[in-house]
Amino acid sequence: MRLLNPVVAAFCAALPLATPVWADGGRAAELLQELQRPDLPNWQRVEEALWAEWSKSGSATADLLLKRGRDAIEAEDWPKAIAHLTALTDHAPDFAEGFNARALAYFRSGLYGPAVADLSHVLTLNPDHFGALTGLATILEETGRHAAALQAYRAARAIHPHDPDLEDAVNRLEPKVTGQTL
Repeated sequence: MRLLNPVVAAFCAALPLATPVWADGGRAAELLQELQRPDLPNWQRVEEALWAEWSKSGSATADLLLKRGRDAIEAEDWPKAIAHLTALTDHAPDFAEGFNARALAYFRSGLYGPAVADLSHVLTLNPDHFGALTGLATILEETGRHAAALQAYRAARAIHPHDPDLEDAVNRLEPKVTGQTL
């Protein structure tokens, strides 16, 4: 597992460290390693497989709560999504993807504080979670904290170098942070 970047570490400092939980941590590690290959034409498939691994809780109850929460997110029913995902995080407090999904529901409902808290928890459980880093970066950028956002986007890009959205975000923020114009 990789060490937390200083920006992420600052957000996670108050949280206790826990062991990452997913059904097959070895498979996730293999997929993360594969994602690092520079010549990876099928990076989207690797990313999808990694998300699938991260979504395996090992508990039928937790999997059902995650599905219901994600379905509510899809339906843009934020209170229902937050309720299901809170039940999930209560049931499985070491399951990073439950916190990640709830962070998305909080973010979409405009509750940035709880979203950042959940993203920090995700990154404590799974420091390689580029989705949580991207979510954190998005919130930092939207709240005008461009230097911190740039660091978080760079950290996500270091884990997932093939995502063009991360490259675009870094390119968009670098001139703002360094003061250089195009």
